[in-house]
Order: sequence, then C-alpha cells, then structure tokens
Amino acid sequence: MTEGKIVVGLDTGTSKIVTVIGKVDEERTVHVLGVSEIKSAGIRKGQIVDIEEAVVAINSSLEAAERMAGYTISRVSIAIGGSHIESINSKGVVAVANPEGEITENDLARVIDAARAVSLPSSREIIHVLPRNYSVDGQEGIKDPTGMTGVRLEVDTHIISASSTAVRNLEKALSQVGVDVDDVVFSGYASSLAVLSDTEKELGVILVDIGEGTTDISMYVEGSVSYSAVLPIGSRHITSDLAIGLRVSLESAEKIKLFLSRPVKSQQEEVIDEEKKRQTDEIDLTVLNLPEDVKKLSRKTLIEGLIRPRLNEIFMEIGKKIKESGLVGLTPSGLVITGGGAKTVGIVDSAKRMLAMPVRVGIPTNLKGIIDEAEDSSFSTAIGLIRYGANAETKASFGGFSLLKIGGFKFPTNSGKLGKKLIDLIKSFIP
Repeated sequence: MTEGKIVVGLDTGTSKIVTVIGKVDEERTVHVLGVSEIKSAGIRKGQIVDIEEAVVAINSSLEAAERMAGYTISRVSIAIGGSHIESINSKGVVAVANPEGEITENDLARVIDAARAVSLPSSREIIHVLPRNYSVDGQEGIKDPTGMTGVRLEVDTHIISASSTAVRNLEKALSQVGVDVDDVVFSGYASSLAVLSDTEKELGVILVDIGEGTTDISMYVEGSVSYSAVLPIGSRHITSDLAIGLRVSLESAEKIKLFLSRPVKSQQEEVIDEEKKRQTDEIDLTVLNLPEDVKKLSRKTLIEGLIRPRLNEIFMEIGKKIKESGLVGLTPSGLVITGGGAKTVGIVDSAKRMLAMPVRVGIPTNLKGIIDEAEDSSFSTAIGLIRYGANAETKASFGGFSLLKIGGFKFPTNSGKLGKKLIDLIKSFIP
C-alpha cells in the first residue's frame, strides 16, 4: 500500500451521489480530505437510465468534493450495483514455472487467469476475481503461497460479473465528465471493506448494504468473499408504503421516515420519550411542515403497520439468498447492515426476528480528517472504494499518469480534462 496515495471514491446511488477524496496510511486508516453528497439524477436501481442527467449530477458531486479538498480529481474508483450483478466460484490450476519450485507473483497471476476462464455470455464481463484460498501440491487453506515451494498450484476464487452495458454506461458518463476510471468495484464488496472487522471476516459474516433502490449482499467465509448478490428492493419501497398508507407524497413520506428513524440525542430525552409513550402513542409531525398538513399520527401504526412488514419482506428475501448460497451455518458473526437504509427505525429487531442471528448496524471505521459526515452508514461504499483503490495493483505509470498505448507509443491518460482533449486529438490523426 502506498502511503499518502490520494484516492477518489465515487458512489453513484439511486438517491444520492457521494464523492470522498482520501488517502490511506500503512495502518489502513483513511484520512478523509473532501466529501460531497448531492441528490442523484439519471440513475435508477444502480444503473444509469439518463446519461446526460447523470453526467451533470456526477460533475456537481466531484466539483463539490474538489472544493473541499483543494485537489483536482483526474481518476476515480467507482462503485457498480444493480440486479445484473452475479457471482460464481471457480477453480484454477497451473504448474509452477520455476524449475526449483519456488512460487512467484507470476505464478499467482497465471493461476488466477486460469480460474478466470469461465464461460460467460458476451453481454457480461468480469469485474472481480477474488482469491479465496490456495493449495500447493494438495496442501489446502493457504492464503498467500508466494515464496513457498511446490509443483502444482491451485486457487479457489470468487468471480463477480456485471452487465457490459451497465459498465460501459458508467465509464462513458465519467469520460464525459473528464475523469478516468481506475477501478469498477461491486458496491457490496466496497462497503464490506469499510465496515467489517478482520475477525468478523475470518469467523464468517454477511454484509447487507441497503440502498434506496437495491440491496447488496456480500458473504465472507474464512476471511474471503464466497457469495455476492443484489436484490432489486430497497428503502425506497418503505417510503412508498408510507406514502400509500398515509396518502401523502413520496417527499413527505421520506421526511416522516427520517423523523421516526432519528437517533435519540441523550439518555434524559430517552426517559422523557418513554414517559410520553406511556401517556400517548401519538407523535407530533407539525415540525416537518408537510404540505398535506399531517399533524399527529400513531407511532405504532407507522412502525408496526407500515414499516415493519416491508422490512420483514426485505429480510425474508435476504434469507432466501443466504440459503441459495449454500453457506448456511458458516457465518457465526451474523449480519452487518449498512447503507442509507440501515438507519430505518426497527431494522435490527426485524433482521433478528426474520434471520435468527446476531445483527448490528455497520458504519465506516478507522477514519481521520473530515469525518463528521463520513462516519455514517450511507458513506460505507465510498469509504470502501478508497480502501480498495489504495490496495489495488499499481498500474503502469509515467510521471504519475497511466499510459495509453497507441501504435507502439505511450501517451499519458491521467491528465484531467485538458489531457483527455489532447489524447482525442492525437487519436484523430492515427489511422
């Protein structure tokens, strides 16, 4: 990991676009330099549906983060989600190249390439090949075989694939903004890098990232990702239920949901609230100034009648995915919920009831710098992208620029909007 390397994480969600600029030190602490959060546009259920609107929104988010950090963004690590995400586990086998039998980085690259050779439709592409464990001459459970001696090297990998169209549209939107894409990362995997502890991963844990339009699932067994999936359901469905049940607009329903989910500020207030609850079940919504002029509602009706049934449905679907993974019983650390939807009132109780396992809400950990906003479950993916980008393999570079090879020559591509125009001009002269 390169100390002081600045990485930009861009999370293009259904409800908001989050940009975080940060750098990671040797202790894996993320130093947050700039943060921005703006309302999303042109994106639905994790996929771009209007590229022009998405470009404007992404550009606004990047510029706001640039102003805060005093740093010009030229490259980003971007998250991808949506129900098109699929995963499989694959095995690769190679002979060790060194005549003396010492395993090198080159052997690791070859065996992962061998595992990568799976049959996929032309409309899909692989975005991650994550090694689960290696075996050398039949000795299993090896995490890093570099420097060991053997003849036959095998690897078990977890492969995550995405729709080529979704990836191309994301990359096209970023190219129109004038920045290059370093990494395209599954949003559920990125979130897991921000909120899960090494102990949880080693014991086995399920990460659930509940966004507005989708829910990402990432399951760890023995320290490695073993199953990934996306459900086309999210916190927006809870808002819709409130809007229909109360006959109010989606905007008003979202305000009510956030009002119910707000944290209790102090123990004294909690005691007062409990006393009020004993006296009356009504909650006063006049402070929200809703256009529908809704003033008082029954808390029990809202939570038990409208919010909880949808939460139960979400966790029932998550339970089906866990069974589908074939890893039931291998995740004693339980469930960690993150994402904007993790702040919904009663979510932990609902998860415990439906899945019968330990449950906690996960927020990004090990942060320094401008952390007031970033220490929040809705920033998990963006913080995880910074950790991923800092760990990613160093690409071929020249003076800090990645290299584009055209006709035997190499041109720098990481030079921002001006550099992009220069490259396009050079390309136009090449037959």
